[in-house]
Amino acid sequence: MKGIVLAGGSGSRLHPVTRAVSKQLLPVYDKPMIYYPISVLLLAGIRDILVISTPVDLPAFRRLLGDGSELGVRFDYAEQAAPNGLAEAFLIGADHVGDDTAALVLGDNIFHGQGFATVLADQVARLEAEKGCVLFGYPVRDPGRYGVGEADETGRLLSIEEKPAAPRSNRAITGLYFYDNDVLDIARTLTPSGRGELEITDVNQAYVARGDARLIDLGRGFAWLDTGTHESLIEASLYVQVLEHRQGVRFACLEEIALAKGWITPDQAHLLGERQASSGYGAYVMDVARRAGAVAP
Repeated sequence: MKGIVLAGGSGSRLHPVTRAVSKQLLPVYDKPMIYYPISVLLLAGIRDILVISTPVDLPAFRRLLGDGSELGVRFDYAEQAAPNGLAEAFLIGADHVGDDTAALVLGDNIFHGQGFATVLADQVARLEAEKGCVLFGYPVRDPGRYGVGEADETGRLLSIEEKPAAPRSNRAITGLYFYDNDVLDIARTLTPSGRGELEITDVNQAYVARGDARLIDLGRGFAWLDTGTHESLIEASLYVQVLEHRQGVRFACLEEIALAKGWITPDQAHLLGERQASSGYGAYVMDVARRAGAVAP
């Protein structure tokens, strides 16, 4: 499976902050926002990732992430010249996906929960064996503000409604999507919506229409956070701070995930931590590496 992180857009709801910097480069407590969606792909075992952003912001993402080789993965980069919709990611990333399955995650979405890596790996394996798409639903208090999915008892997605007045369920469709390779052909057939964008909902509806869409319920014990406003950004930072301080572990630590996956050695992880040693994040990476067997100088 190939991964795509869509980190474009103008971030207008966060102006004036995002007039100078991409929203996905803003800090969510102790790490850049984009670390969180990237960590989801890494947890799913995806090592080949395309980062899509604006022409102005791409150089900053390159400086932050490099080519990925230090983590045992590969990062590529592509431009989305204008905010033409989420589904355009599959036109921009068609060569990146090639003949493989694809995962798309939005650059401002944060996911966290016990056993999430297992859930992701199971769905990747299932999609490799079967046709279709996998969407992830999350129960919300105000489903009328979201795209809402209705599924049967087997998890087959029956319908998706955008901001319905009378929602059929309380399961919001999150910004994480797994697709078979047909998504490339589906994206090519789309026409812009009334707001001039290629809509990801139209992609999902195509899978619903042919009975190939599944909804995975991220229920109790999971957190899904959107960081598109000043309020939600600080709420996400506080969530991460409280969790990390209470448990003494950090989530969305890319070096730790790469080490746990066996993509880098403890000594390589320790070196990555040393380069950031003056920060708590770097010290944590070094500690994780030492406990995994790194020979500290």
